[in-house]
Formats: sequence, structure tokens, C-alpha cells
Amino acid sequence: MTAFKIAAVTENGETLSAHFGRADRYRVFTIEDGRVVAEQILPKPHHAAHAPGENHSHGEHHHEDMFAPIADCKVLLCGGMGEPAYRRALQAGLEVVLSGGSIEDALQAYLRGELTSDMRRVHRH
Repeated sequence: MTAFKIAAVTENGETLSAHFGRADRYRVFTIEDGRVVAEQILPKPHHAAHAPGENHSHGEHHHEDMFAPIADCKVLLCGGMGEPAYRRALQAGLEVVLSGGSIEDALQAYLRGELTSDMRRVHRH
């Protein structure tokens, strides 16, 4: 089996972020033969631009920058994200899986083929 990468959007390194734009990092896992063989934390650009209650831009270049650190990933695990960011992630070729809870639980459920995406977690704004 070919190795691939899964990125999880997080603010604390442990749980999936409920809002992609506010998260400040990605926890990236390299998967080989159904198991994690490497892990790293990568900063996510533009997280400060999405402070609660403030207006924020949804320009295509802005979203491209947010996805640049995970350009080599196949899957994006996220607790929730705005519709423009969701569309851009799909255009970037990512399989977006929207779920809540701990990163470890979501990752293991995904690897077992048991994690389903909850489209109610796409925020309309």
C-alpha cells in the first residue's frame, strides 16, 4: 500500500477544531499499511484573521495560503469550516471529513473506514 498523509485541523493539538479558520495548526500523520508511521505539527497561515465576531475575507488566494502547508495530504479532518473554505479544500483535491471530538478517535475511525462526514458542520457565511 502506498503511503499517504492525513491532516487534522486543531487549536490545541488534541481535538478537531470546530472552525477551520480559527485553528492555528495542522497535526499531520503519515499513514503506511493502515498505521501511523510519522507525525508532525505544521502552522496554519491566516488563523488570526478569523477572530470571533470579526469580519474576515474569503478570497481564493487567502484560502490557497491556508491549504499550502498540507498540499501533500490526501485527507483533511476538521470539526467544522465555512462553505468557502470547504469548497476550496475540495478544489485542492482533499477528501474533507467533518467530525467532532479527539483527533486520535477520528483518525482511528477513519483508518477503520468507520468515520462519516457530517455536512451540518459546514458553516454558511
